[in-house]
Amino acid sequence: MNILQAWKNGPGPDSLKDYLILVGKGICMGIADIIPGVSGGTMAFITGIYGSLIDAIRSFNGVFFKKLLKLDLVGAVAEAHLKFLLPLLFGILAAMVSVANLIHHLLTDYPVQIWSLFFGLIAASILVVGKRVGEYNFKNISACVAGAVFSFVLVGLIPVTTPDTLWFVFFCACISICAMILPGISGAFILLLLGKYEYITGALRNPAVPENAAILIAFVCGCAVGISMFSRVLHYFLEKHHAVTVSVLTGFMAGAMRKIWPWKEVLDSVVIRGKTHVLSEANVLPPAIDGEFAMAVLLMLAGFAAVIILEWVSSARES
Repeated sequence: MNILQAWKNGPGPDSLKDYLILVGKGICMGIADIIPGVSGGTMAFITGIYGSLIDAIRSFNGVFFKKLLKLDLVGAVAEAHLKFLLPLLFGILAAMVSVANLIHHLLTDYPVQIWSLFFGLIAASILVVGKRVGEYNFKNISACVAGAVFSFVLVGLIPVTTPDTLWFVFFCACISICAMILPGISGAFILLLLGKYEYITGALRNPAVPENAAILIAFVCGCAVGISMFSRVLHYFLEKHHAVTVSVLTGFMAGAMRKIWPWKEVLDSVVIRGKTHVLSEANVLPPAIDGEFAMAVLLMLAGFAAVIILEWVSSARES
């Protein structure tokens, strides 16, 4: 068996249409990851690839690295879910590169409208994911409430000052990368909370400087360790305690709605390299029932409908 055959035999899309659909789902995840307070994990859940994503991350296991060290490329490719991951990563990166400036422009000039659209998307996602809980008993409802409370408190925290040592950068990477695959929690927001957003993005601007290179190596290593370990934990709980785990994830998304409410009043902010980052804000009621309010409601309904239609199409394809 050669590398091409090992690739073809792996889990993932089988036709050009399926490849394009997977790239599209990656684009959705990439757009979500560059939106403050929105998680790529949420989009993975909405588009029905969350379980496959966790399994794909887990495929980079000890067997994969052992075969890689032995230069058994065919065996390494056969072990890893590259057929699934590469189209997805292409979509994520394409979105981050091409849509980042547009999203930043829209959030700056039309914040109420864009947050309204995402509010509708996440509201419908809560219903879609909540359906997968199964039985609504006391244990599952309690898990959902606990997840919602945790997420609600987390997105309202104010960033703190933390040490700049490499071990703490490694720790921050472990935590933030885990947040990126959790629905409802933004990895970039976790870095901001831990006081390392400016520090890491500053290192990215001049990666060739030895000090910055050490910071980025520690961060990448932390991401690799964090996502490798956490994906296994998530897989275990989804496999052994599916209903409770999905209940907690549903709660995470519900609690994060606090961050996505369209009408806000900024209480505190900081400017990082010319860009204003909000540290704390308060949700307020719409200032007036006018044309802007009507457009916001329409966008909420459009986002809500888009997720429901997407779920309906996905269910039809699975059937």
